[in-house]
Amino acid sequence: MAKPRIGIFKFTSCDGCQLSIFNLEEEFLQIAGLTEIAYFQEGQDAPDGNGFQAWAAHFDLAVVEGSISTERQSKELLDIRENSSRLITIGACATAGGVQALRNWADVSEFKASEYPAPDAVEALAESTPISAHVHVDYELWGCPINSAEFSEVLASFLLGKTPGVPGYSLCMECKRKGIPCVLVAGQAPCLGPVTRAGCGVLCPSLNRACYGCFGPKDGANIMALMRIFQGFGYTENQCRMMLDKMNTYKFREMEEKG
Repeated sequence: MAKPRIGIFKFTSCDGCQLSIFNLEEEFLQIAGLTEIAYFQEGQDAPDGNGFQAWAAHFDLAVVEGSISTERQSKELLDIRENSSRLITIGACATAGGVQALRNWADVSEFKASEYPAPDAVEALAESTPISAHVHVDYELWGCPINSAEFSEVLASFLLGKTPGVPGYSLCMECKRKGIPCVLVAGQAPCLGPVTRAGCGVLCPSLNRACYGCFGPKDGANIMALMRIFQGFGYTENQCRMMLDKMNTYKFREMEEKG
């Protein structure tokens, strides 16, 4: 039987999620042996001068990192989706627009004029959007960066035809399981744990620091209720908004608007 054909693609991002794939080390080599990784520029010895033209055949699974920030990327994504049986996104940029989505609530032309000597040469869309805003996505793996073990679970699940066993509940569940004191209740710290999905291993709360939402909103997150708690601690509405405006701002604001 032919091995499943996989393509790993990148759009606007820092490459951190692709590097998390390499953090699997020997496990990644096993995955590579069981599949045909037909496209993965991050894993090549030298850049592919042909870019997306290097692949022409069909993919069983496309793995996409990064947000859509240019018209060219939008067209390439449509091509990838058309040539893939299934498509999953990895990381905050692909699932929620990334930190670059902060420009969605500002004037991108002002940014270009203040930061670049030739603003007209910068081909950027007015908004940075997640992959799901453009094409159908079969699964979204959250994180900034992703959890390597969760990526392995998702990849194996899709290859085996089963549902990935990645939790969608809040970070608070992990804190309680590990017996970590609640920094929100005990310390009145502006912790986003109640509305953020688990996956990071409670890195920040375990160091007595408030969660800042790097794994994105949990399923059914009640953003407004948490913001009211923060305001009760003395934070202004603008300060509360800034707590949300990080790598997952697009999705946090979307859920906030839904109430």
